[in-house]
Amino acid sequence: MGVNTFTHESTTTIAPTRLFKGLVLDFDSLVPKLLSHDVKSIEIVEGDGGAGSIKQMNFVEGGPIKYLKHKIHVIDDKNLETKYSLIEGDVLGDKLESIAYDVKFEAAGDGGCVCKTTTEYHTKGDHVVSEEEHNVGKGKAIDLFKAIEAYLLANPSVYA
Repeated sequence: MGVNTFTHESTTTIAPTRLFKGLVLDFDSLVPKLLSHDVKSIEIVEGDGGAGSIKQMNFVEGGPIKYLKHKIHVIDDKNLETKYSLIEGDVLGDKLESIAYDVKFEAAGDGGCVCKTTTEYHTKGDHVVSEEEHNVGKGKAIDLFKAIEAYLLANPSVYA
């Protein structure tokens, strides 16, 4: 098994605490509402939703992905950081054991936020994750980020 690591930063004018609330704390209810054309539901299958919990994201029928299961490792609302792993789902295929994410929300000088993400692909055998393979998942994460960002910009009193 190998590990391939990638990092990415996104910036926004939204304050880090608001973005953390939307992308982490209220993710389960916000994403199916904002991305209903792709995401059917998100449910807790084990635990209380905090660290140690397992959540399943169910996608609408007919799409390329049926579901994803994530294990939550850390939700740190004081330091605005979350760590979780994709442990089951179609996207892992036969080349990946899991994908671990570490996401930190840091204040930017303009009152906005820098969202720093480290992604670790835990591979099966000697598979090496290419930049192109990583960019597919990164693109979907950026789309999700932009949907929540647009919602927060359009609704400035939410999580204020």
